[in-house]
Amino acid sequence: MQVKDKKAVIDKRILEACTRANRDRKDIHVIAVTKYVSNERTLEAVQAGIQHLGENRIEGLLAKQNVLKEEKQLEWHFIGTLQSRKVKEVIGSVDYIHSLDRISIAKEIEKRSFHTVNCFVQVNVSSEESKHGLSPTEIIPFIEKLREFPKVKVIGLMTMAPNTNDESTLRECFKQLREIRDTIIEMEFSHAPCKELSMGMSNDFEIAIEEGATYIRIGTSLVGEEE
Repeated sequence: MQVKDKKAVIDKRILEACTRANRDRKDIHVIAVTKYVSNERTLEAVQAGIQHLGENRIEGLLAKQNVLKEEKQLEWHFIGTLQSRKVKEVIGSVDYIHSLDRISIAKEIEKRSFHTVNCFVQVNVSSEESKHGLSPTEIIPFIEKLREFPKVKVIGLMTMAPNTNDESTLRECFKQLREIRDTIIEMEFSHAPCKELSMGMSNDFEIAIEEGATYIRIGTSLVGEEE
């Protein structure tokens, strides 16, 4: 199936989720996760109207940016685990980093960047050992520590929900992230407005939207199944 057709299906499901949650569709940003697809498929996604692209490997990010260098409207998201020593390769190539969870990364951003970097703090809400991110109790002290790094701007929180079809489990995970986000907003940090929520993927994005997601990361359902 062509990306434009898959996108039409996704758009319909997003609109229905927004209607159920009484939310404005304009508040939902779709990130096409292109890490498993070719440069050609990624170009097809852009031609279908996708503006946000997400990669979890630096090599894949740079390769796709080279192919799409004439597409000026794109916004690039690094959504993978980021090692401190790799920050220098990402800075300047992305508009958003979704995996800030260590002070060592903040230090490298401060050292390497010439401008403020939009970051999501990664939260391991489900407490799964296989997932990266801070525990919910670590988030506020971590954000307070980030005052020391003016080039790090915390625009929101990110999480990956458990790999399950149990709706109540998924909903509780997303709800917890929203509640943490709301607490941070009330604290009025100048360096951490923290209004955004990056949560929800192909199998659970509708629940994520209903619970407050502003950025959803969709791979298989949107750009998968290349012909």
